[in-house]
Amino acid sequence: MEHTTSPECVEPGWGKVADVFHANFEGDGEIGAACSVYVGGRPVINLWRGLADREANLPWRADTVIQVASTTKGATAICAHLLVQRGLLDLDAPVTRYWPEFGANGKEHIKVRWLLSHQAGLPIVDGPLTFAEACAWDPVIRALEAQRPLWTPGTEHVYHAVTYGFLVGELVRRITGKSLGTFFAEEVARPLGLSAWIGLPEEHEQRVSKLHYAAPFSVPELIAGMVQLTGLDEDTVTAWVNALYSPDSVQMKAGSLGGALDNTTDYFTTRAWRAAEFPAANMVADAHSLARMYAATVSEVDGTRLLNPATVEQMSVVHTDKTRMHGLPPELNIPADRSFYMSLGFMRAARIMPLSGPGAFGHPGSGGSIGFGDPDAEVGFGYVTNLWNFRPDDPRAVKLATAVRACLG
Repeated sequence: MEHTTSPECVEPGWGKVADVFHANFEGDGEIGAACSVYVGGRPVINLWRGLADREANLPWRADTVIQVASTTKGATAICAHLLVQRGLLDLDAPVTRYWPEFGANGKEHIKVRWLLSHQAGLPIVDGPLTFAEACAWDPVIRALEAQRPLWTPGTEHVYHAVTYGFLVGELVRRITGKSLGTFFAEEVARPLGLSAWIGLPEEHEQRVSKLHYAAPFSVPELIAGMVQLTGLDEDTVTAWVNALYSPDSVQMKAGSLGGALDNTTDYFTTRAWRAAEFPAANMVADAHSLARMYAATVSEVDGTRLLNPATVEQMSVVHTDKTRMHGLPPELNIPADRSFYMSLGFMRAARIMPLSGPGAFGHPGSGGSIGFGDPDAEVGFGYVTNLWNFRPDDPRAVKLATAVRACLG
């Protein structure tokens, strides 16, 4: 199926979602955005509005796409679970069954499921790596093969912000002989006609929206936002922020990939970044494609269903409620459903990310985008924005998901 654009639509009974989408422009400063909802395999909401480039006064169009950051991780997880479903990948097998060189330096017993649930102990690489090396893939793989885990794998967890994509992507490559981006294109995007790429072809560059950044915020504002989001007390949140978000913390180092990804270089806006494959972080997509992709994991979409119910049930079991978050002081306990409620590659619905219902699963991206599926309501949801807001209490997607729940009744 060719990549297609879908017409605007607001089906009867779904006006609340449209109202919230438009209100985000008035109340939350939205610049350009799109939102799409599928129910039972068909679209009930497909909306876009605003500017793709504010400085140039270019409108957001039906075919506008944008970088969706860690929303990419959900697409990568879907690829892995397609292989599980086909009997080609065993979640409880050691990674070395598929990738023998991975076993060096104490990694020989790491299970596949620990890669998918951020429990492998490999959120960083010691490096140094350059941006060009990261874009080339193999240097990162060699670095991960040599890397020693930061903890005994399977006993703790922390967000593998960038390495997740290389770890899961290399498993897919070893099994299929195809890069993650190629496998995604052939097995997910093409059958569904998605405008979504992990490794953007140059002919689609002109469709990419410019990124605009919301105002920066202070540490006290961050803490206040997290208190509101999590319902935890201020002392607990302050200790958590100090432990995980100090300049030398593991979580901060996780985003740099051994020095390859330096935020002061503006690499994120380059053609080289979009052309490469970073299966944790650099998918380019539109909201309709995110919604359609997730819809096809929980229902049939125009004759295509990606994952069967047994696979969805298996991949949705939360894992980070069983292990402790790495890097926290010994006396600090953060419940998983208030911090990092992760199953096998997907965030699960919880207080911090309620989605459309308790059975929902998906993945947000830095800046505000999100895609998720809900097997109980057969919902696929996608939201993308070019106003990148890094506040944890950014309300835009939460308001939209709340409206979806209201429309479902």
